[in-house]
Amino acid sequence: MQRAALFRGGDAQMAAGDLGELLVPYMPTIRVPKSGDRVYKTECAFSYDSPDSEGGLYVCMNTFLGFGREHIERHYRKTGQCVYLHLKRHVKEKVPGASGGALPKRRNAKLFLDLEISSDLNSDDFEYEDEAKLVIFPDHYEISLPNIEELPALVTIACDALLSAKSPYRKQEPDSWEEELQASKHAKTLVQLDNGVRIPPSGWKCSKCDLRENLWLNLTDGSVLCGKWFFDGSGGNGHAMEHYRETGYPLAVKLGTITPDGADVYSFDEEEPVLDPHIAKHLAHFGIDMLQMQVTENGLRDNDIKPRVSEWEVIQEAGVKLKPMYGPGYTGMKNLGNSCYLNAVMQAIFSIPEFQRAYVGNLPRIFDYSPLDPTQDFNTQMAKLGHGLLSGQYSKPPMKSELIEQVMKEEHKPQHNGISPRMFKAFISKGHPEFSSNRQQDAQEFFLHLINLVERNPVGSENPSDVFRFLVEERTQCCQSRKVRYTERVDYIMQLPVAMEAATNKDELIAYELKRREAEAARRPLPELVRAKIPFRACLQAFSEPSNVEDFWSSALQAKSAGVKTSRFASFPEYLVVQIKKFTFGLDWIPKKLDVSIDMPDFLDISHLRARGLQPGEEELPDIAPPIVIPDDPKALDIDESSVMQLAEMGFPLEACRKAVYYTGNLGAEVAFNWIIAHMEEPDFAEPLVTPAFGEVASSGAAALGAVGLDNQPPEEMVAIIISMGFQRNLAIQALKATNNNLERALEWIFSHPDPEEESDPALDTMDMENNANANILADTGSEGPRIKDGPGRYELFGFISHMGTSTMSGHYVCHLRKEGRWVIYNDLRVCASERPPKDLGYIYFYHRIPS
Repeated sequence: MQRAALFRGGDAQMAAGDLGELLVPYMPTIRVPKSGDRVYKTECAFSYDSPDSEGGLYVCMNTFLGFGREHIERHYRKTGQCVYLHLKRHVKEKVPGASGGALPKRRNAKLFLDLEISSDLNSDDFEYEDEAKLVIFPDHYEISLPNIEELPALVTIACDALLSAKSPYRKQEPDSWEEELQASKHAKTLVQLDNGVRIPPSGWKCSKCDLRENLWLNLTDGSVLCGKWFFDGSGGNGHAMEHYRETGYPLAVKLGTITPDGADVYSFDEEEPVLDPHIAKHLAHFGIDMLQMQVTENGLRDNDIKPRVSEWEVIQEAGVKLKPMYGPGYTGMKNLGNSCYLNAVMQAIFSIPEFQRAYVGNLPRIFDYSPLDPTQDFNTQMAKLGHGLLSGQYSKPPMKSELIEQVMKEEHKPQHNGISPRMFKAFISKGHPEFSSNRQQDAQEFFLHLINLVERNPVGSENPSDVFRFLVEERTQCCQSRKVRYTERVDYIMQLPVAMEAATNKDELIAYELKRREAEAARRPLPELVRAKIPFRACLQAFSEPSNVEDFWSSALQAKSAGVKTSRFASFPEYLVVQIKKFTFGLDWIPKKLDVSIDMPDFLDISHLRARGLQPGEEELPDIAPPIVIPDDPKALDIDESSVMQLAEMGFPLEACRKAVYYTGNLGAEVAFNWIIAHMEEPDFAEPLVTPAFGEVASSGAAALGAVGLDNQPPEEMVAIIISMGFQRNLAIQALKATNNNLERALEWIFSHPDPEEESDPALDTMDMENNANANILADTGSEGPRIKDGPGRYELFGFISHMGTSTMSGHYVCHLRKEGRWVIYNDLRVCASERPPKDLGYIYFYHRIPS
């Protein structure tokens, strides 16, 4: 106890020998970070605490994991690790007369190179002091740093290496989202010439060569010049770089990338893309209002669209004074760089009670049973995110001005405003070629990716994703024989086509299109936007109408024939997710977005879409599978482009769609969709299709064509597809064996055998248990069929996700949710009471079943 008193006393000193003696028992547990070690010194593994938090952050000197004050004891008890590096940032008001300048005074600046400066503080008025000390558990002995002369050499080296380690969210790949852009050193002090230059909204060209593409606006003098080597490698003569060499003006913004959320900025001096925190002010100097900028198909921007019709302004409710919301359930999420799709989906997900109970309600149990590295556990990170959004701990109203003034006399305690989901995104996107990139993604595709991960990581006796799952009955009829086949499949989203032909303002649309083309040809400002008004009932009618089945093989005729298919609900989900199919492809395969307004109802009744099964007088198609034809040259297998198009319109990468159709033997978009769900996380998911050379056996292709393995086990590819639909592994194997590995017939077999014979392979069961990341809290699910929560088909709208932009590859997502009787807008970190929720412009809608 005498030693403890020495460490806790501010003026007491301990001899170097005593320090060495104290640390000797713990030396074997202290590691020096090596290349490849991930050092989490900015964020707790279980919460969003950081060195900015009141209790600071404790970093384990063995695992390099970070823990907030509430969670450090758990890690100590679980691992027995005793030595931690405690990091704390203090924010203080500058003393009058202290060294001013543009940047705040910082002591020990190297301690937290990756820690951001709070945006709500004026850095001219505050200074930051970073503190580090060793803490030894369980008695909390403290050793202040730096203490180089008194500490053993190994400890000094380990501390220094940990403090200088780079963020674990940065990778070497230039296209990785984790390599976040850094703020330019020139942004804050950039000098802009008052030369009267004003940049028009369109009609730009290089001032030296008249080039009209790949143009860059120099933020110092307003010069518009062509690029050559930046970002997309598009053509140019390098005049922007020449101008920098002549003038030294360091920053330029690429014209055509400016949106209300930012722009692509390049620093010639730093030779890399950068962030400009003051981009709005810098652009305003040249007459550019970021909030009025909007993407056009030719890459230009137009700011002449009236605020009342601009998609960006209407969806974000710009121009209306919105009241900020604080407290539990009103926590914003930081945009990590095109991560708004993730933010919008997760806000909607954690507004659902079943997900709240599964993760936040089970939080103590999930955390206690988490693996030694909780950053790599799905359930832990879901619970952490859910708690961050729902606890209110990171959504507190600003302090009153007089209280701030009083507190600032001693030390500023920053208020947490929102959370940064870096750790969650790093884990959930790991290995996925699209979500791990820094590019914008489709929120619908991410939703399905998330549901797939929830399915694979059980958290309790009930799987929260069950609330979305429903069965679709598909009735296929041979037009020649009039015979029918009924099949069922699992789905999670109701996809509604946009019935453009039913627009109620066709005359206005035709007139607008003529004016738009004339304006583009004359390079004049575009006319006021006219948006197609589509009745919701027309979209619902289009959903229920029969569609032609391409390349239909009739078992009654034993030949290809014309066929039609209709879809109905074999069950209604607890929560109905409706996607408006706004994204499509043109004849040139360029993705386009249908800019439409649909009068989505607050109350929805789809009871009339309930499936009825085989009707009296209908005759079923014979249960005969089409002949299996394996071409001598696998490259000769044609790919059904119509199925590819259907999948691509859902937002999946084009090459992945082609592979899905190819590897499922052109059995249709539904079967190929299940292949996509089962393979979304593979590293080569979006890579181009490579067909095997003559004589080779491709495992995926062989599986799709019904090849039988040497061990008489069904191909693993086909087993994975059925499992992804919600069925148990042993049932999938049994169905495939019974149907000679015919995927379509296997699904029919499952639905026609509600009580199959028990057949379980102990080796398979063991393997499944070993593959589960959180086997400690595995639930016993005895169900052999897809888990559904059937009920009435009447629903009430409680949320929707909107997209701004021309395609899923660009733009911005915003979420609106109905909470406590009013609508709330979640726009990344900004959470406010909604005044005009744009329910007609949504992309994905969330409905909750109305109890009967």
